[in-house]
Amino acid sequence: MESKLHLNFEVVEKARQHANNIALDTQEFIDMHTTVAVERTVCRLLGIDGVDDLEVPLPNVVVDNIVKGGALSLGAAYFIGNAILATGLSPQEIAEKVARNEIDLTKLETHDLFEIKAAISPIAKSSVKKIKENREKREGYLQKYGDKQGPYLYVIVATGNIYEDITQAVAAAKQGADVIAVIRTTGQSLLDYVPYGATTEGFGGTVATQENFRLMRKALDEVGEELGRYIRLCNYCSGLCMPEIAAMGALERLDVMLNDALYGILFRDINMKRTLVDQYFSRVINGFAGVIINTGEDNYLTTADAVEEAHTVLASQFINEQFALLSGLPEEQMGLGHAFEINPDVKNGFLYELAQAQMAREIFPKAPLKYMPPTKFMTGNIFKGHVQDALFNMVTIMTHQKIHLLGMLTEAIHTPLMSDRALSIENAQYIFNTMADLGDEITFKKGGIMEERANEVLSKSCELLHEIEGEGLFKTIEKGIFAGIKRPIDGGKGLSGVVEKSKDYFNPFIELMLGGNK
Repeated sequence: MESKLHLNFEVVEKARQHANNIALDTQEFIDMHTTVAVERTVCRLLGIDGVDDLEVPLPNVVVDNIVKGGALSLGAAYFIGNAILATGLSPQEIAEKVARNEIDLTKLETHDLFEIKAAISPIAKSSVKKIKENREKREGYLQKYGDKQGPYLYVIVATGNIYEDITQAVAAAKQGADVIAVIRTTGQSLLDYVPYGATTEGFGGTVATQENFRLMRKALDEVGEELGRYIRLCNYCSGLCMPEIAAMGALERLDVMLNDALYGILFRDINMKRTLVDQYFSRVINGFAGVIINTGEDNYLTTADAVEEAHTVLASQFINEQFALLSGLPEEQMGLGHAFEINPDVKNGFLYELAQAQMAREIFPKAPLKYMPPTKFMTGNIFKGHVQDALFNMVTIMTHQKIHLLGMLTEAIHTPLMSDRALSIENAQYIFNTMADLGDEITFKKGGIMEERANEVLSKSCELLHEIEGEGLFKTIEKGIFAGIKRPIDGGKGLSGVVEKSKDYFNPFIELMLGGNK
C-alpha cells in the first residue's frame, strides 16, 4: 500500500521490533505460569459442563479441588487424565463425583505421565475437531452468501434479557447490521466463574453464558438464512474468565470477541500477571476458531486526551499485534481498536481524526480494524450527535476501516431503541454508498497538517515502545503510561489464581491449536 501520509516505514519497522521484543520478554513469564481460569478452560474443553447443587460451575469445582490440594501447578489435564485411568470414568462423570465429594483428584494413585497424556489425547482431539467444524461451517455460510465488501456495520444489544436481545438483534439484522454485539452485564468481568444457563436479568447488558451464546447464534443463523447474509455474533472475552469465554465462543461459533491484552489491567483492575497469562490461551483459542478479536485501545481515549495521548493508542496496537502473533492469531483476525474521540471544539479536529485512522490503516494493512464512534463528547443533543456520527462514518469509508461500531444519536441519553439503531444504520449506509470510492480518489497534501500529525504520532509511539522495551511491560503499567492509569504488579484482582507450572505440567490444547488456523 502506497502511503498517502508519507509515513516513515523505517520508523514503523523499528516500532514493530520494539513491540516484538516487549511481547517476547513478557511471553517468558507467560510460558512459565498458568491460572485458575486457564485450567477451568481446559476442563470445559475436555467436556466438563453444568453446575453442582449450589449452582457452582463444575469447572470451578474441579479446579478448586486441585487448588485445595496445592497442586494446580500440574494442571487440570494432568489430574483429569489420572482420574480417567484410576476410575474409567469420563471427565464429566469425574467432575460430578468431585462435586459430591466422592473423589479428591489430588489423592488418587498417580499414574505414569505418558499414560495420563494418552488418556487425555483423544478427548482433547475430539473437542478441537468440533471447533474446527464450527470454523468450517462459518466458512461454508460465507461461501454460500458471500462476504460483505466494505465496512461491517456493528451494532450493540444490551437489554439484560437474552430473549429480548434476540428480538432486538433480529430487528437490527433486518435493518442492515452485519455484526451483533451482545453487551455483557455490568461487573461480569470481575466474576471468577461463568454463570450457567439462559438468563433474563442483567444490568447494562446480558450475562455471557454458553447457553446464551447458543440461543443467539441459532437466532442469527435463522435470520441470516432468511436475509441471505451471514450475521456475525460478538461477545466479550475479557475479565477473570477470559479464556473460558473464548472456549465457550469457539464451541458455539461466535465470530468476533473483545479480547485485549491490557484492557482488564487498566480498566477493571485485574492483576497484570493474571491477565497476561489468560490472554495468551484465549488468543490461541480465538486464533484456531477463526474468531476476529477486537482490542480495546479506544478506551484509552475515554480517560486520556485523544490529541495528546494518540501515540499510546498506536503503541498498544503494536503490542496487541505482537501478542496475537505469538498466540498463532493471524493479522486477518486482528480487529485492532481505535476511536473517533477528539473534542469537536478542537480546530481541524476532523483532520486529526482522518490522519489517525489513515495511519492505522497503512501500518496494519491486513487487519480488520475496529473503529469506535464518538462517545466522550456526546452531549444528549441528538441533532449534533447525528452530525458527529456522520463525520465518523465519513472517516471510516475514506480510510477503509472494517469493523464499524455504529454511533448512536441518543448516546449519553439512554440505551438505544430499535428506532435509534435504524437511523444510525441509515446514516452509515447513505454515507458509505455516496462516498464509496472517495478514499481512493483523494491524496493528502505533502507537508500538510495530516501528514505532519501522523508522523508525529508514529514517532512518539516508537519512542514510547523503545522506553517500554527498556523498562519491561510490567514496570510500564506500574508507571501509568497507558491511559494515565497506574497498576501495581502484585495488586488488583485475581493474583492468587496465578501459579508457576511444574515440569510435568501440560495443556493439550496449546499444542493442538497453536498455528492450527493456517
